[in-house]
Amino acid sequence: MKKITILGLGAGDLDQLPFGVYRQLTNTGALYLRTREHPVLRDLDKEGLTYQSFDHIYEKHEQFEEVYEEICEFLLNEALAKEITYGVPGHPLVAERTVQLLIERAPQRGIEIIIGGGQSFLDPLFQALKIDPIEGFQLLDGTDLKRDEIQIAQHVIIGQVYDQFIASDVKLTLMEKLPYDYEVYIVTAAGSSEEVIKKVQLHEMDHNMELNNLTSVYVPPVKDEAVLYKDFSKLRSIIAELRGPNGCPWDKKQTHESLKKYLIEEAYELIEAIDNEDAEHMTEELGDVLLQVLLHAQIGEDEGYFAIDDVIEGLSEKMVRRHPHVFGDVQAENEEDVLKNWQSIKQEEKGEKQESMMDSVPKSFPNLMRAAEIQKKAAKAGFDWKEVEPAWEKVKEEIAEFEKEAADFSPEMEPEFGDILFALVNIARFYKIDAEEAVRKTNEKFIRRFKYVEERVMMSGRKFEDFTLEQLDEFWNEAKSKGY
Repeated sequence: MKKITILGLGAGDLDQLPFGVYRQLTNTGALYLRTREHPVLRDLDKEGLTYQSFDHIYEKHEQFEEVYEEICEFLLNEALAKEITYGVPGHPLVAERTVQLLIERAPQRGIEIIIGGGQSFLDPLFQALKIDPIEGFQLLDGTDLKRDEIQIAQHVIIGQVYDQFIASDVKLTLMEKLPYDYEVYIVTAAGSSEEVIKKVQLHEMDHNMELNNLTSVYVPPVKDEAVLYKDFSKLRSIIAELRGPNGCPWDKKQTHESLKKYLIEEAYELIEAIDNEDAEHMTEELGDVLLQVLLHAQIGEDEGYFAIDDVIEGLSEKMVRRHPHVFGDVQAENEEDVLKNWQSIKQEEKGEKQESMMDSVPKSFPNLMRAAEIQKKAAKAGFDWKEVEPAWEKVKEEIAEFEKEAADFSPEMEPEFGDILFALVNIARFYKIDAEEAVRKTNEKFIRRFKYVEERVMMSGRKFEDFTLEQLDEFWNEAKSKGY
């Protein structure tokens, strides 16, 4: 059977290389090395070791994945003609993407993969740094480092920091979670006679450092509670503590029912921040909305019904399910296609049985918003005018009916007035105006102009009642002309 034997060159110099690996390296007929930049090779070169390295491939590509792909395909093609040996730094099964690619693809071509020995860089690195991995540690790839994967409360080891370009990317990613002056360690050739450990502040990590394929970055666990405040898990633990036995009396007392009003208040305060284009205020208000979500989730967990994990899982599943044009093979050319797909999927999720299309309109919506949603549902069923003109006629009809009832102060005034508002919401819908938002903006506009009137009255040294309505109206028109 065709065969590739993969050997690890270890993490240091020749003195650390197991004798069995040394014997296989020096007695193989066709030896390929991912890189010749390794302390072992300096000694073996003196012994006349013959091999072919792939360092030149790194210079051909901008992405490491492209490098690994080419190396893998080359080795597989060579193995079809003869048995070969492939040498990699460290241990073949630790931080070696090419080895994983070979393990995945070789069986499809009838090639056997034999994993030889080799010491990974982890043991000597733990020894050099004097850390115990049982406290919790992560091994991450410096060439593909993702912010959300980093657990800063654990020991973090970032391998494959080959050069300053990678070091710079790693630094920028870490600085999204850590202070710029957080101390990290640059470790090269751990455990060997050439071992170098440098403690630097994070922002200096890519400055004048000697980096190579034996370099790793060690990030000590964060002990400062304030630094952990960016982590979602920390926030979750804070909320749990507030609701815990020794927590806050107010938080422990809350229920889903008692918190409802706060969620509405915080949502409206967020809307105000958005309207004011106040990013700092938005950050704060988004936090307040998130607090309400986490409090409800913690109550659910305390009562044994659901936890924030269930909330996140349900949301993730729904987003993937309802966006087949992103996560599947459905085509959506524009926003209308997206909304059509969304509604179709929602209908499938609800199943065939449905008492009424109106059942899906939340009763808790503000009533102008609810009126708009009711009309949208009716329109989808075909119960709607095709043009806006009949809608205008309906408004006039409802106003006339209200005037008739108002003349006698009839009890029917209230429902007739409601009919006017409902008909006006229909007009807004035809012109793609959000009636709820329109009223909110009018309220804000009135407040701004009335405040101007108050200021003008105050400047006069007189009282409101000393002015006629006509005089106050002049102040109002001033405010209007000044854009209030």
